[in-house]
Amino acid sequence: MSTLTVARPAGVSEAAAPAPPASRGRALELQGFRGLAALSTVLFHVWQEYYTYDAAGAHPPVESPWVGALVSLEVIDLFFVMSAYLLTLSYARAAIDGGSIRTGKTFLFRRAIRILPLYFLAVLVVWASRNPTLPGDWRDLVGHLTFTHVFDQERIFYTLGPTWSLSLEVAFYLALVALGPLAVRVCRGLATRRARVAVCLSGCAALFVLPLVWISVAHYVVGVPHTDWPVYFGPQARFGGFAAGMALAVLLVALGERGKLSARATVPLAVVALAGLYALSYLSEAENFAHTFYHPIAALLWFALLYATLHVRAREQVCWHGLLRARWVTAVGLISYSLYIWHEPVMLQLIKSGLVPTGQAGFPFAALIVLAVALAVGTASYWLVEYPGSLLGKAKDGRGAARDFYPDPTR
Repeated sequence: MSTLTVARPAGVSEAAAPAPPASRGRALELQGFRGLAALSTVLFHVWQEYYTYDAAGAHPPVESPWVGALVSLEVIDLFFVMSAYLLTLSYARAAIDGGSIRTGKTFLFRRAIRILPLYFLAVLVVWASRNPTLPGDWRDLVGHLTFTHVFDQERIFYTLGPTWSLSLEVAFYLALVALGPLAVRVCRGLATRRARVAVCLSGCAALFVLPLVWISVAHYVVGVPHTDWPVYFGPQARFGGFAAGMALAVLLVALGERGKLSARATVPLAVVALAGLYALSYLSEAENFAHTFYHPIAALLWFALLYATLHVRAREQVCWHGLLRARWVTAVGLISYSLYIWHEPVMLQLIKSGLVPTGQAGFPFAALIVLAVALAVGTASYWLVEYPGSLLGKAKDGRGAARDFYPDPTR
């Protein structure tokens, strides 16, 4: 891993700095969250597909607002918060306590081999299957290959509908490699640790507030409807989830081993967060307050739930950690990216082929069939595409330079 060595900030000795949180100390729990979130996403999209529409309006597969709120609870902000938390940790440690960070080139290389091989393959396969004659909808293809389809009102959900979120991920990567080193340089000259923490948290707060301002102006001042997708789905509106994850990384680095929660304390915090997420989904209706600010509020609630999961005393047994660590949940978490990429085209192909029941009464059976097939495809995709793609990381040596696989034996 190529790194940039960062001098320990003024006034901080090795002994004075609290031990940083282990970035992988709760890896299984985070992988479990990914697994549950991926399953929820698949179920939600099948639910959407089985809506019916008539003169009286839209009708969900199950006419129960309680069930609808549970199934429709969006989890995309959880992915954003977790991604930002993990990727910001090294920058937060370097800024607050000194240390090393990866060069921007190395960081982007590692993110590229993580997401691009599968993404480009899926885009090309699905686009080609839907555009059998050239030139086809070439704007859709270019938009997806350049991650700019999130700014296209007509094509944002074309080809691979859920991948609008990857446009935001890429925007976050670019923002992080610019802002992370800048934060480290600013903090290097600050004399106290408290000042460095304050600067980092203030930066995260600003990044969270800016999308709130954008949404408020767009909705209440300009009157942009919620169906103007680029306005409300672009990074300028959705960056709050990443900002919350960055703040979580800064907070846990700042705390170190201090103030860890007991199992008894984590339960009410987690219950409040989950109840808030459910209430937000239940109360959300087009253009109302809960709908307009759904994602910033959800990001804060996911922040609280992850905090209650990550900042727990090592020996404490927390009840829901058993679920997050369950082998079937972490197995789904392992393939969650492939599952996320392939589940929509799998669902649409099953419907087109008549392999799932029609009519709203068939929703439960359709959900089970789509889940089963999508999990199988996702597993194959992980081992055939994702895992081999990850091995490209071995092309770089520990300094970030191209690895010499055939060194000169005479040297």
